Amino acid sequence: LDLDKSASAPHSPGSLCPSDALVELSPAQFLETLRFSQPAFSRRRGFSRDNLGFMKHQTLNGLMGILTFYLVVTAWWTARRRDGETRIFDLGALMVPLAVGAALAIYGLEAANSQTGSKGGYPPGAYFTFASVALLFAAGDVRMLVRGGVSGTQRIARHLRRMCFALFIASGSFFLGQQQVFPAALRKTNVLFIPAFLPLILMIFWLFRVRFTNAYKGKSMPRGGDVYSLRA
Repeated sequence: LDLDKSASAPHSPGSLCPSDALVELSPAQFLETLRFSQPAFSRRRGFSRDNLGFMKHQTLNGLMGILTFYLVVTAWWTARRRDGETRIFDLGALMVPLAVGAALAIYGLEAANSQTGSKGGYPPGAYFTFASVALLFAAGDVRMLVRGGVSGTQRIARHLRRMCFALFIASGSFFLGQQQVFPAALRKTNVLFIPAFLPLILMIFWLFRVRFTNAYKGKSMPRGGDVYSLRA
């Protein structure tokens, strides 16, 4: 590449030469160009202040996502293991709801003491409510570890509680947290509350059926893939 020829080569009238454009700009115009071009570059790279602010304000959603993943995994683990059995995995899983509950409680205190009365757009009650939920599941893990595992209807109930509540978090986040994706006519009828709370209603129904009726008395949840082969 001959740099001298490249530098001295004439440019067509419609062509753009970056060096000529920069030379023709005054220092003030050059700084103004950088000011307007920087956000576009940042958006392409994913590091704009708007994106960072969006990520920062999703603390509650992120922690609830971790809790939902924990519920699904421990529900699956409950169905896979044998009756009356605990492993080191159960002790490690206990750390998740403890950490999530503590973090949510701290954020709730910060929201309560803030000038706006909220943090990340959520009031203190939202943080304290989900912190209580996380700590309740942690208490269930502690109880299971102290008793040396669960079996029979207790094992089925543990699986139901965790799977249904995880589904409730997901359905509530979609049908109530993303209402803008649904038609306005549908939002005005409040019908979106039905699918949002349906997993919670089904959880209560099946927990009552499992724990307080004779439908599953004396039956044990099968281990492995045939989890749903039980018949009333």
